[in-house]
Amino acid sequence: MNQRRRLAPLLAGLAAAALLLSGCSSDPLADQYREGSNKGFIAGDGSVTEIALADRGEAIEFSGVTETGETVTSDASLGEVLVVNFWYASCAPCRAEASDLQSLNAQFENEGASFLGVNVRDQAPNAIAFNETYSVTYPSVLDVDTGAMQLAFSGSIPPNAVPTTLVLDAEGRVAARILGQVTSPSILETLIRDTIAETGTTE
Repeated sequence: MNQRRRLAPLLAGLAAAALLLSGCSSDPLADQYREGSNKGFIAGDGSVTEIALADRGEAIEFSGVTETGETVTSDASLGEVLVVNFWYASCAPCRAEASDLQSLNAQFENEGASFLGVNVRDQAPNAIAFNETYSVTYPSVLDVDTGAMQLAFSGSIPPNAVPTTLVLDAEGRVAARILGQVTSPSILETLIRDTIAETGTTE
């Protein structure tokens, strides 16, 4: 009887570990990395994944309304690189990376890439206040009511992984992903530049 009691916590721990691993294995970009070599994984903290041209999935199609009431669609960004950042105002890592994202947005303006936020929790007043506080000039789709943007990108973003930053190529496919806070803007800059450089090479 005592032996059973001693084994119970161990078995429970193993079951929890199995569930955790099964959750990780449902991430399609992580699957691409695990299933073969040289899929473009960038060493470091393990949260940055780059997808080779031949391994990218279908183009992401989306439509949404921004904090200022403008409608944005995936079609409007085809032909250039689009950086999509999932965030919300009370998210500490989102606040920490906001200035870096805005700097990169300004850097790449009219240089082949644009930025789009996806706010997953806030209504317009909070999103606008955040933009004013951190001098963010690129728009964000408000996704709290419909979840349509999260659904459109569901194959690329694990549940509750906010912030997440995706780099979409000129065809609207996910070329790279950063899970969590962008702690090294130079890495995101390189991902954007590399994806811009692909334009015109896929004919």
